[in-house]
Amino acid sequence: MDDLDDLAAGDPTPADRLRLIFTCCDPELPREEQIALTLRLVCGVGTGDIARAFLVPDATMAARIASAKKKISAAGVPHRLPAASELPDRLDAVLTVIHLLFTTGHTAPSGDALVRDDLVDRALGLARLLRDLMPDERQVWGLLALLLVTDARRATRTDARGRILLLDEQDRSRWDRVAITEGHRLVLDAMRAGRPGKFVLQAAIASLHARAPSYAETDWAQVVVLYDELLKVSPSPVVALNRAIAVSMVDGPEAALREVRALEDDGRLDGYHYLAAAKADLLRRLGRPSEAAAAYRTALELAGNDAERAFLAGRLEEVTAA
Repeated sequence: MDDLDDLAAGDPTPADRLRLIFTCCDPELPREEQIALTLRLVCGVGTGDIARAFLVPDATMAARIASAKKKISAAGVPHRLPAASELPDRLDAVLTVIHLLFTTGHTAPSGDALVRDDLVDRALGLARLLRDLMPDERQVWGLLALLLVTDARRATRTDARGRILLLDEQDRSRWDRVAITEGHRLVLDAMRAGRPGKFVLQAAIASLHARAPSYAETDWAQVVVLYDELLKVSPSPVVALNRAIAVSMVDGPEAALREVRALEDDGRLDGYHYLAAAKADLLRRLGRPSEAAAAYRTALELAGNDAERAFLAGRLEEVTAA
């Protein structure tokens, strides 16, 4: 494994990095170990940030990464791009790695800046390389579309002082329309080619947000429909939480709060600060400031990014004053 460590540490080219990602995403490893090892070794994401993505303690994640390295070494996995026949078995893990790399850059789990431009740009470059390598894979189109459309808002997500601007506060005239158009075209091509997978559906949701004239004019009902489909192909509590936020725009915050409380009872999102933040916002909208304040305090305790913490502290101050 030492030579793989050396390759990863030697500032590999994007093509070499993609080859290393396929190497680490060996089907013999458990999926979580594949992804964690690749993020740490190949993509340079810190162990603590990976642990936050998986909602586990740092020590647990460090043990998983060490275990994966030992298994790769013992198996003698060759450090090459797998044969074409081997690519499909590794594709979903590779797509997930690139998506998590992007997500880690788009909203950094820790640090003082909201965005890590280096990780976002690296993920976008890898997604384009993967599309060149596997041009007929619709899930690859979907991932690239998702990244393009989501990143199109990068310049407007904070103000000049670094304060977070929510979707309804952002200046849509400054969004990257070239990226949005390219992403939307990829979504349409993927949707027309057959039943969409999880990345295509996520990209379709992001495209609806990006192409809406304003926040209020977003087709929220269609967003909920797409989340319903996404839950069928990729059921997860995080998807359910995002759906609940969309439900709040269709059926009101009370309906969404019931779904959020069900997710609390489920327990799989314990320690996930976005769950507490979503609950706080719904309670704030319902005019229940004391309950909202308690939820904002929980979110503030769990958040690791300074920009997010400053935003949550501001909201806590608002509802406390109310």
